[in-house]
Amino acid sequence: MAKELSVGIIGGGYAGMAAAATLAARGVPVTVFESAKQLGGRARGVWHNDTQLDNGQHILLGCYHDTLKLIAQVGGDVGQDFLRLPLQLTLHNRFELKAPRLPAPLHLLVALLSAKGLSLSERIQAARFMLAMRDIKFKLAHDISALDLLGAHGQSEDLIRLMWEPICISALNTPTHKASAQVLLNVLRDSLNGSFADSEMLLPRLDFSALFPDRAAQYVKKHGGTVLTSCGVEAIVPLDDGVELLTAQGTQRFSHVICAASPANISRLFRAVPALIPVADQIDAIPYQPIYTVYLQYPAHVTLPHPMLGFDRCFAQWLFDKGRIAGQHGLIAAVISAEGLHQELDHAQLGKKVAQELREQFGITDAPLWHKVIAEKRATFSCDVNLLRPAQITPINNLLLAGDFTAGDYPATLEGAVMSGIRAANTIRSTP
Repeated sequence: MAKELSVGIIGGGYAGMAAAATLAARGVPVTVFESAKQLGGRARGVWHNDTQLDNGQHILLGCYHDTLKLIAQVGGDVGQDFLRLPLQLTLHNRFELKAPRLPAPLHLLVALLSAKGLSLSERIQAARFMLAMRDIKFKLAHDISALDLLGAHGQSEDLIRLMWEPICISALNTPTHKASAQVLLNVLRDSLNGSFADSEMLLPRLDFSALFPDRAAQYVKKHGGTVLTSCGVEAIVPLDDGVELLTAQGTQRFSHVICAASPANISRLFRAVPALIPVADQIDAIPYQPIYTVYLQYPAHVTLPHPMLGFDRCFAQWLFDKGRIAGQHGLIAAVISAEGLHQELDHAQLGKKVAQELREQFGITDAPLWHKVIAEKRATFSCDVNLLRPAQITPINNLLLAGDFTAGDYPATLEGAVMSGIRAANTIRSTP
């Protein structure tokens, strides 16, 4: 069967390369078409002032089993590629939750009941909420907003602001009053409710192109596949016995095609095929949220108290000390997720504002040597209540969708993207 298959994959991000690596491991010939010069999509490495950066910061969790398995499959070393930390949520001088190394779910209950910055009653409220969600197996009868769910279970305003809101925004990139409670529960089910290892946080020491897509490309090539960069697809032509892809370099025919490009590019391609116009309409209806990353390069001696920590009621939400994580000494990455007042500032103003917050919070008297703001204005889909996400199977039998925005349990995460790529590959394998 494998010899009769040939798969074209549009897009070399995490979803597309997950599909490519999965098929390559089975001996299926694949050709990946990536329009950009580099692989990775919205999780890629970039350069600035001779410094390797990422277009955004991503945290992996221990429960991201598919992503971690694929990284190892294509030649990565999870033990070396990540700084692995126990579950810890720290808002500087305001709140701290840290899980001890105990069997699940005891590790979480102890973490909640010993959290700093909350009253005893608030800590008990948090523990009761998680126990209540366990009782219903983290499944709601109907979706509501995360804020409504938390309020219905007696979570105080301070508890929501200091613990649940940072978790929701970092996981779903969506404000709690808009965010799907069911998707949030899916994340809590697999991370906080899982084993101690599942709740651990993994901070990559490599840039996101090098972490998986570049390795996956080499893996695909070793297994007889092809990965083309700077080669976008201009048109999809469904045939009775396959699919043709038109590129600037010519036309290629495949038995199947997985479309794992950005939603905007997928919509553009699909609108030229009458049967796919309803799918394009569904994709175009998806709302989006931004992510801003502010990089500040300080003198090498400047460090933060922790590799990762957050701020309460500041523009900067999460800070990453790249010196502690990746040996890039003096480099601080500040992440601002979802919509907010920061969008009203230009990049220079935002850089100065974040530097001011670092000076006020940590007493950093050194001025940044330079700063760089990377604004992804459509970084992720807005994980709204009852959001209708397109299925991976399309009206064209041998044309599939992959991407974190497709139907699934997870929000727009690397794991969600990888899982979608694997599902698409598995669907092809099961096609008669």
